[in-house]
Amino acid sequence: MSGPPRSVVIVGAGFCGTVLAVNLLRLAHGQPLHIILIERAQFARGLAYSRLRYPYLLNVPAGRMSATCEDPDEFLAFARRSHADAAASDFLPRELYGEYLESLLRSAERRGAPGTVLQRICGVAVAIERHHRRLGFTVHMADGRSIGAGNLVLATGNPAPAALPGAERLRGSARYVADPWQAPPRFQPGESVLIVGTGLTMADVVLAGLPADGRRVQLHLLSRRGLIPAAQTPFVAADSLAYRDTLLSDAQTSVSLVRLSREVRRLAQELAQGGDDWRTLITAIRKLAPELWQRMPARARRRFVTHLRPYWDVHRHRIPASTAATLDRLQQDGQLKVHAARVLGFEPAGQQIRVHFQPRGRHPSASLLVHRLINCTGPDYDVTRTRESLLRGLLAQGLVSADPLHLGLVTDSLGRLIGASGSATPNLYYAGPLLRARDWESTAAAELRVHAQRLAQHLSATHAGIAHDIGTIVSAPQWRAGAVDTSRISVIA
Repeated sequence: MSGPPRSVVIVGAGFCGTVLAVNLLRLAHGQPLHIILIERAQFARGLAYSRLRYPYLLNVPAGRMSATCEDPDEFLAFARRSHADAAASDFLPRELYGEYLESLLRSAERRGAPGTVLQRICGVAVAIERHHRRLGFTVHMADGRSIGAGNLVLATGNPAPAALPGAERLRGSARYVADPWQAPPRFQPGESVLIVGTGLTMADVVLAGLPADGRRVQLHLLSRRGLIPAAQTPFVAADSLAYRDTLLSDAQTSVSLVRLSREVRRLAQELAQGGDDWRTLITAIRKLAPELWQRMPARARRRFVTHLRPYWDVHRHRIPASTAATLDRLQQDGQLKVHAARVLGFEPAGQQIRVHFQPRGRHPSASLLVHRLINCTGPDYDVTRTRESLLRGLLAQGLVSADPLHLGLVTDSLGRLIGASGSATPNLYYAGPLLRARDWESTAAAELRVHAQRLAQHLSATHAGIAHDIGTIVSAPQWRAGAVDTSRISVIA
């Protein structure tokens, strides 16, 4: 093994950043490799698998949650060390999954290939400077440190939810929860709560917020269509090839959204009539989704996002049967009401909040008084609205570009970020849910672990000729906001 050490700096150590680092540590490289993993919170956990007071459950059975491609039972085997009776069909705590990722990273670090070194840095990356005369970047940290990078991978996870329309009037109010993952709420007995958004985040917030003693609360759920995720059932493996000829033949140069929708409904009805589970079809379509999405014309993609995405989401992103049963029980006893409506605005009303909304299909607007308002609209994938200085700076420099449908960042098949010029920015990559702009399905372990493995193999095979100083850390505060050339470096907001 010879030559100068190359470096890969990974910003974000949640699922994607951690699994990418694990894959890099397991590979044999042609020369020394320095991996730097930057995380603002808990390494190998991110926000999704952090230690919280409530035992949030995974939405996917344990038997399908391996973080690596080689061993599909890896997570289940780990879980059985502390949960001896865990089954492949069980929905286990997310905190346990975080322990699994931590263990995976430690093991890969101990057994790493010769010449491969992992360094963990706790802190917040706030700006990126591209080296114009040589390959590589400098990552600037909030505390003043600067980190050199030969190859740079953004793995920053899910973005925060978008601000609710009119919520600026509630800024600073303890009764408004703008991001439930930053401040998980606990409902008070007797209070009324409006939750905007009826997807997976809503289900988590409802279960975690209910009073432990079973006392009543009044919950209102509001979304444009008032759709609640379907319940999971025992997993049945799907043969995507069996459906491919119907949904996507090689003779097709593009995919018709009308034909695709018609065929999916027909196939689902045939399954139901035969006593089979429609979820098998959804699983098969997931495997075909990247090819379907990439063959779909831009106009059809836009129509899907505008009109059909909510229906796909509630069938694709399902919840454990126990969670669905709790939501159903709350509806049956009147503690939970679902509104299909559009938010018009909010205003303080003494110790309460007055919510104005437009019910779906009805012209007169309506209002509702609640004690608390929670934004559960889920991640905002429109990066043009991001509040993260790191992404804003990259967009301003033209090193990355936003997907026109506001689904994430524009990348190529390897995850290389495409700049404003339409070309890939050398040595700059992305791993995470914002890949949905290219592949549509990119939010679950099943898809993201494949991408992490593919990207690690690419980075291992790439010989960038990076100088020795790339990958080093300047400990002294040499950078601060306001002391940079803003034409080249993003700045703190």
